[in-house]
This record gives sequence, structure tokens and C-alpha cells, in this order.
Amino acid sequence: MKEAWEGLQTMAATRILIVDDHPLFREALKQALLGGIANARVTLAGSLDAATAILGKDDAFDLILLDLRMPGVQGLSGLIYLRAGHPNVPIVIVTASDDHGLVQKALDLSASGFIPKTSGIDTIIAAVKAVLNGDIWAPDGYQQASAADKEAEDIARRVATLTAQQIRVLMMLKEGLLNKQIAYELNVSEATIKAHVSAILQKLNVSSRTQAVIAASRIDGVQAEH
Repeated sequence: MKEAWEGLQTMAATRILIVDDHPLFREALKQALLGGIANARVTLAGSLDAATAILGKDDAFDLILLDLRMPGVQGLSGLIYLRAGHPNVPIVIVTASDDHGLVQKALDLSASGFIPKTSGIDTIIAAVKAVLNGDIWAPDGYQQASAADKEAEDIARRVATLTAQQIRVLMMLKEGLLNKQIAYELNVSEATIKAHVSAILQKLNVSSRTQAVIAASRIDGVQAEH
């Protein structure tokens, strides 16, 4: 009976992954969620690599709360990468910016919500509950852009066709790494990276690595967050 009861408790738990490189904010957000979300189980990751490792073992999370600015991740590339690898897990951006253009881009890239870090605990809990219930959350005062950036929308659609590994390669291209350096970091052959780069260029409809990086930066939201 005890084992059956513990099994029911585990099934009923709401599993949330926080991905943020600031230890104090991670812990504060964890405590807020534990106090505001019934039967919450919160896992912490201090980097995109740490989150990837956790999700690689078990991605049965109900929600991912993702910061946009961490070492090796600037802008929306982390969202794009996690969305490609784990499309069934809702992802909410929790970051310092409330720029409407950045909010728009995040939602266009299938984020389930956008919470500025300046929000109060009550607002954060309300946002998380809304997303867990299947809603989309945006900051107060946010209005969807009336004149959509068609070029950015087209690039976003093309980026969405990349595999998770191709997105990771594209992120490393943006960091200025060479094929052999990317191959070393990902523990694959240089030929594999060359194949990924060729696929990226084809899917983004560009002819060079530089153009691929520029195209990805059009939707990354880095400038909007400064």
C-alpha cells in the first residue's frame, strides 16, 4: 500500500526545470515554486549543457523555465535548441527584459510564455499556473506587433526545420568556432560537422556560414535584450 501511495504521489507531481546561471535567482525561484505550486518537484540547471544532460536522461517535465542570457547562450538560441530536442515540453522564458519585440519573437518560436524577472512572486506563480493549464502567458501591457517582420518569420520557420544537433552547430558557428573545434566539442568527426553545416546552409537558404549566422541573429533577440 505504501509503495502504491508513493507511486500516486510521484504521478501527481508537477515537474519543473529551471535553467539559469545565477544561483541566487535559481534558488529563490525554486522556493517560490515550491510554495506556490501544489506538489511541485523542481530541478535546477546552471547552464544549457546541464539542462541538456538532465533532459537527455529524462525529459518528462511539465515545464521548463529558461533564462536567455547564460554562458554560451545569448538570445533565443537556447529556446530554439531545447524546443527542437524536446518539442512536447512547454518552455517559458524568464529573463531580465520585457522588450515587446523580444516577447514577440519568443512566442513566434513557440515559447509558452514570457516572464520578466522584475515580476513579483504572485505574478510568476500565476504565469506558471496559467501555462501548466495550457495557456500562453505574456507580460502586462504586451500587445502583439501589428506589422509582423515577415523576414524574421520566414527565417524562424526555416530554423525550426533544423535538428537539435544542427541548431547546436549553428550556435557554435555564431561563436566563431571552426569545424574542427565544433567536432571536438561535440565529440564527433569533422566530416559530420561539415555535413551538418551543409544541411544548415540548405535549410536556411543561404550560401555561406556568415550568412547563416546573420540569418540566425535576425531572430535571436540579442540586441533587443540589451
